[in-house]
Amino acid sequence: MIDIPRELAASQEKFNGEAGRAFIAGLPDLVAGFLDRWALKPDGPPMHGVSALVIPVLRADGTPAALKLQILDEESGGEPVALRAWDGDGAVRLLDHDEPTGTMLLERLDETRILSREPDTHRAVVTLAELLSHLTSFPAPPGLRRLGDIALAMLDRTPWALARISDPEARRLVADCAAAVREVADEPGDRLLHWDLHDENVLASGRAPWLAIDPKPLAGDPGFELWPALDNRYDPDDILWRFDAMTDILALDRPRARAWTLGRLLLQNTLWDIEDGRPLDDDQLDIARRLRGHSG
Repeated sequence: MIDIPRELAASQEKFNGEAGRAFIAGLPDLVAGFLDRWALKPDGPPMHGVSALVIPVLRADGTPAALKLQILDEESGGEPVALRAWDGDGAVRLLDHDEPTGTMLLERLDETRILSREPDTHRAVVTLAELLSHLTSFPAPPGLRRLGDIALAMLDRTPWALARISDPEARRLVADCAAAVREVADEPGDRLLHWDLHDENVLASGRAPWLAIDPKPLAGDPGFELWPALDNRYDPDDILWRFDAMTDILALDRPRARAWTLGRLLLQNTLWDIEDGRPLDDDQLDIARRLRGHSG
């Protein structure tokens, strides 16, 4: 019997409502079914993030692995597609996959060695950039979400969002973000993007110093990948150093990378915050404010 973490149940209730409750209610049977189907034996307490349950397991031959279960949606549905494309090269290796449920069997990484524990934030940012440079060298396989479609959708929502921002300075900043996206939206790119590579999604392995986990992949411009490393462990005095270092390592055109990074604020933060009734995040607005005037 697997104990379902209460925090996972709470986050599923918060973000997915009835679908989240149904997912949690069905997890014990789902876990039991895949332990039997793939001849797995639990090998430690379950772990979880906001949306997924991960169970350390042993395969029939004794090989350590990890069983990952999550709601199948637009984001999670692309994860096995990306992992197959990378095939363990810079990312966790996919061992097996059940398409109807989205359940995956992954290689076991060392969860005690995580990049977020690196005290030198500059070294952590360089590690993220080097991983991104490699991962985004792969062309996006067919069937993934496309940054171009996402950009057009968020630009369509921008007038609605602007009308709901009462602070004039914040409203101008968000309008500038939208203007920057319009300049690059006609060339959205075709690289395989991770979408969410920050220092808690990078683990160590016996076969590689660092590997990426938990992609929410799409096809697009690598400049869209920089935001998590700028926002994570926020330091206002370090934002421009991080941006310059990452664009150097990824060999990106800085004006385009800046435009897509400002678009990330527009999409991932402003629109979502307004839709959910949350105030805009001052730190994230500060990142955009600093980048807006940065010539590099």
